[in-house]
Amino acid sequence: MSSSPQESRSIDHFFSAPSGRTDRWRDLHAVARSWVKGDQNRGVVEAALQELGAIEEFYAFPGHELIAALRDRLQNDDANSFLSLAKRISLAIITGNHKHDAKEWQALDLSLPESADVIPSSIGEAAAHRPYFELLAVTPAPAGRWPHMAAEFRRLRRAEDAFIYEAVLVGSLEDAVCAAILNPDIAAVAIYEGFALKSRHDAPLLRSVLATQQPLLDKADEADLALRLAAGLKSIRPELDIYLLSDRRVEKLAGDPRAAMIRRVMYQIEEPLELHLSVLEGINARYETPFFNNLKLYAQRPIATFHALPIARGKSVFRSPWIRDMGQFYGINLFLAESSATTGGLDSLLEPTGNIKRAQDMAARAFGADHVFFVTNGTSTSNKMVLQALIAPGDIVILDRNCHKSHHYGLVLNGAQPFYVEAFPMTEFSMYGAVPLRTIKKALLDLRAEGRLDRVKMVDLTNCTFDGHIYNTRRVMEECLAIKPDLIFLWDEAWFGFARWSPFLRPRTGMGAAADIEAWTQEPGALAQHERQRKELGANPTLETLLDTRLVPDPRAIRLRVYQTNSTHKSMSAIRQGSMVLVRDVDFHKVEAQFHEAVFTHASTSPNQQLIASLDVARRQMELEGYGLVMNAIEIALDIRREINAHPLISKYFSIVGADGMVPKAYRTSGFVDFLAPGTRWDDQLRSMREDEFCLDPTRMTLVCGTAAFDGTAFKGLLASEYNVQVNKTSRNSVLLQSNINNTRSDVALLISVLLKISQSIETRLKQGGDAEQQAFDARVKSLMKDVPDLPNFSHFHEAFRQDAGDTTPEGDIRTAFFAAYSEEQCEYLPIHGPECDRRLKDGPEMVSANFVIPYPPGFPIMVPGQVITLETITFMRKLDVKEIHGYEKARGLKLLKADALASKKTSHHEPSRKKSRAA
Repeated sequence: MSSSPQESRSIDHFFSAPSGRTDRWRDLHAVARSWVKGDQNRGVVEAALQELGAIEEFYAFPGHELIAALRDRLQNDDANSFLSLAKRISLAIITGNHKHDAKEWQALDLSLPESADVIPSSIGEAAAHRPYFELLAVTPAPAGRWPHMAAEFRRLRRAEDAFIYEAVLVGSLEDAVCAAILNPDIAAVAIYEGFALKSRHDAPLLRSVLATQQPLLDKADEADLALRLAAGLKSIRPELDIYLLSDRRVEKLAGDPRAAMIRRVMYQIEEPLELHLSVLEGINARYETPFFNNLKLYAQRPIATFHALPIARGKSVFRSPWIRDMGQFYGINLFLAESSATTGGLDSLLEPTGNIKRAQDMAARAFGADHVFFVTNGTSTSNKMVLQALIAPGDIVILDRNCHKSHHYGLVLNGAQPFYVEAFPMTEFSMYGAVPLRTIKKALLDLRAEGRLDRVKMVDLTNCTFDGHIYNTRRVMEECLAIKPDLIFLWDEAWFGFARWSPFLRPRTGMGAAADIEAWTQEPGALAQHERQRKELGANPTLETLLDTRLVPDPRAIRLRVYQTNSTHKSMSAIRQGSMVLVRDVDFHKVEAQFHEAVFTHASTSPNQQLIASLDVARRQMELEGYGLVMNAIEIALDIRREINAHPLISKYFSIVGADGMVPKAYRTSGFVDFLAPGTRWDDQLRSMREDEFCLDPTRMTLVCGTAAFDGTAFKGLLASEYNVQVNKTSRNSVLLQSNINNTRSDVALLISVLLKISQSIETRLKQGGDAEQQAFDARVKSLMKDVPDLPNFSHFHEAFRQDAGDTTPEGDIRTAFFAAYSEEQCEYLPIHGPECDRRLKDGPEMVSANFVIPYPPGFPIMVPGQVITLETITFMRKLDVKEIHGYEKARGLKLLKADALASKKTSHHEPSRKKSRAA
């Protein structure tokens, strides 16, 4: 993906930063080759060199010396030397060789052969290396002194330093912001007071975003501007260590509450070595992995094991003639690091007090939480832990009916009553989106009207959804808290853990929004904003008024209680089933004991040590390079979207649904259309993320295959069996592609080539098959794309399971319904295609589901225990053409609760209902 001339002249085009830069260097290398061959003149090479643009100043490599050497060779008409150096720089940038090979920084000709290996030596590399990062130095010094300052930083290196870095020097606030956004290798920032506000380069988009802060920035003194820059950089990349250097009263500056985000305030005249050591110490604080480090030490010790884990130390494996191949496959360290012990340098996951506790505390820092708990049974378990810890029998939970089954089963286990709310339907793809805020508010207001708001404990939603719909988490929580200030929020972010490391996506995470709300409550104008709205609404606003108004909570009354579950293994470098529970709850001290009870209930007493270690390491990676990895994953996704939708043949049969196809216009009030819509800029995306009710995660791509006459399941199988391409979930006429931190541009190339081959095979088949083949193809496409069944909504719970429910609200006792099915004599089976099913729908008695019925796709429960089955649901099931339906036996039919069993449930009262007790 190459950049336009305008993009190269501006320094604030952030969408195409990573590959745009490498492509420009490749272009320079290509025209230099043509210059050597005589196919191009020097002017073309000069233009390509100019095309690199000012953004090269934001990277330490190639740096001033190598860029100057390139220009000298160009001016001297030395085409061969220019080509040699341009090629070396280009390859070093692509492979990252400059991070561990000092020779790459030298201007002398290293005679790199045309066939040089461009694969970075990382797999199986035995030699020790020092991780490389870059230090951003924001300085008032003139640009002419910057090479000298960079050399000064270089001279501070010592052989015993654990890490190695190069300095990137800039002279303004705008340049500092652009450098931090564009250069993912920047891991620390040193701010020297006295720098300028504006860049000498063109940055129109950035200036439009900063426009609201411009009056404050113009009036700020040096110290104030430095603190504002520090705050701005932290809001973009919270993982960065920031150091502030001043030649004035550093003691007073260090005591400023706004300096809390700064790792250290230093006197500018002090020994530079102090800054150097501080920077390395800060990196080491993120690099440290307490549990993984101790596990490695444990594996090196000679230990005799007399506990119940024969596989520990590997003797039973490597001494066996029958299973030795497993040891050879996995390697000795896996077995040396296995143990069921929690002492001797290890720790207990159930009650950590040592290195697991430290690892969890470091994860809390990284994810912006107060507490983090590692979970080794997947986010299914994480969700059930949170629900058990916080929800009691009879409590009401507002729940997305289309959420993961662990939430439904969690409510079965703790006896809470689900109040199901419906997401907006996407009937054409047989999938649901997310739950509109209006629907959630109405549920709360209806419960308040019933006098049951006190029973509502939690709002439980999936963010982002399987298909990529992202809630406006801050707005959802603020408006719900305006109705009930002590609501608990559980955000299932199984697919969204990586979002912490994207400045665009972070505010839409549970933890990111909680931090923003917490900051808002401390603002001087927050209470006035609430009081003003309360006065405008009056004493008794109507339901419609409240639904139409963006409600402002009372900052004095808010009890901010936010839980977020992450499938760390789904988007970070953790082993399968690695999950985390993130907590930001002002009342956690009141529920901590019961939270630990939930951990004891659901967590294994034999957790896998390697899995725990991978959670520790995943945190380290994301804190040190997560920003760049996520930036690359997003760009990979944009590349896939662009290449598929623009290809003349592939787009004839396949397409990626844009944001406008996934999020209805009513929920995109910013006017944002799609990432690739003509004229779309990063500030448009930023505005959408701030304002729109729903946004689309760009890394989740719905690939429509029904237009190629494939249903999702068949197409997924074809890709896996014939082309070695694995995809995520399926729908009736689509498959879900997901880019992540593991993907490369080579993966994109493979995917495009596979889709091209399939498209070509369709073309060939249609040409050779004549009219009959074309008619069959068109009929199949129509069936998949047009003849789609309407998606069924949740109907209602049977009255037998609503003895403790509101008169007009739909919550029900799912637990009693679930366990009623354990008595076989209370159950019956009914085929959905027989006449008896039609008769029951028409004449009764009502059919009531005895269990969960979950077809894949779409993967959500179309029936839950105790739900009355309607014609809408039966029609949907009859039109389903999927092979996998959990909870349904095709040979026997639907499992139902018998009518007489329901009657007995309705008339039996084992305990007085809360509703009736309150009325009495």
